[in-house]
Amino acid sequence: MEGGPPATLFFFRPVMRNACPSWLSAETARLRRSWDRHPAGRLRDYLVSDVEDPRLNLSSILSRHFLARLLFGNRYAALMDQEIQFGLAMNWLLGLFREPLAPEDALAILHALRHQRDDAEGREIPGWLLAIQARLPANLGPGVIVPDYLAMALEQVGSSPALKRPPALPDGVVSLFAGLWRKTLARRRPKRFSVLEAACGSANDYRMLAACGLARLVDYTGFDLSRKNIINARKLFPEARFLNGNVLTYPWPRAEADVVLVHDLFEHLSAEALETALAHLCRTARLGFSIGFFNMHEEEDHVIARLEEYHWNRLSLPKIRRQIEASGFETQALHLGVFVQQKFGCPSAPNPHAYMLRAWKKGRH
Repeated sequence: MEGGPPATLFFFRPVMRNACPSWLSAETARLRRSWDRHPAGRLRDYLVSDVEDPRLNLSSILSRHFLARLLFGNRYAALMDQEIQFGLAMNWLLGLFREPLAPEDALAILHALRHQRDDAEGREIPGWLLAIQARLPANLGPGVIVPDYLAMALEQVGSSPALKRPPALPDGVVSLFAGLWRKTLARRRPKRFSVLEAACGSANDYRMLAACGLARLVDYTGFDLSRKNIINARKLFPEARFLNGNVLTYPWPRAEADVVLVHDLFEHLSAEALETALAHLCRTARLGFSIGFFNMHEEEDHVIARLEEYHWNRLSLPKIRRQIEASGFETQALHLGVFVQQKFGCPSAPNPHAYMLRAWKKGRH
């Protein structure tokens, strides 16, 4: 199932909450059951693997860039562009690695890339990928060099014994940009800047926030409806703040935060719960927020689909924008497929229905 579990935050004195309507209590119970029916190990692992891996997932990458731009402006724009291209290239390799790949085939693909050929013994090499490879390695400044990660991955497969199972992306390659960001931000000092992540799961996206060096620069809190997720997150990152909480009740565990991050949550809510959670989000964010949607369209109405204990909706971008803008925010929407096509020539994103919606308090952007 796509999308992460919901969540909550932290304060120093008791906060009186409004009485919870019966429909909200019932939906909360259904959502909690839909996540907690899974073993803790599955909750820990299944939303951070394959295309959901935050190191290469485009929505996760863009969410981190939203935060980095709020902290540093466009200072690291070149590194951001390189990381997006990396995510696209890694997702192409993931598609290639769905089936067993003979070592000689991996080396043939690498040969085609290096010689800018669009065919590797009958296998098409897309032009946008050739363009990415042609710019590698990329020197971004003192000590920051993006290596030829396509060659690194394909050489490792090409030098391995032939296997009957599909190859895996080398972890050292997938973690490449975590190291580049960590090196780039090494001398940055923490800021008085609070970040709240709703429905943080088992520290799903926090893993990369920590690995890349952004987490240490901000005051982060993550919250989630599933106690199993919070236990997982605390085990993985005992130094971080993870709390149990509910996006459908206000105030959230942290009553205010400079920035709020949300990934793959709102599609799983009823229409009433969606409107409620968006209202709470707008009340909580002082400066702005970033929302990753995995199933959205630009029609005027939501397509509401109940699926057992939760929902799997296709949400209306215009409808959600109107509610957010009526709450005093300016918005920017990105259809990820259009974004990567216009900026990098890649004809589509891994998920054709994925959007990012960014919002800033009016007058603060």
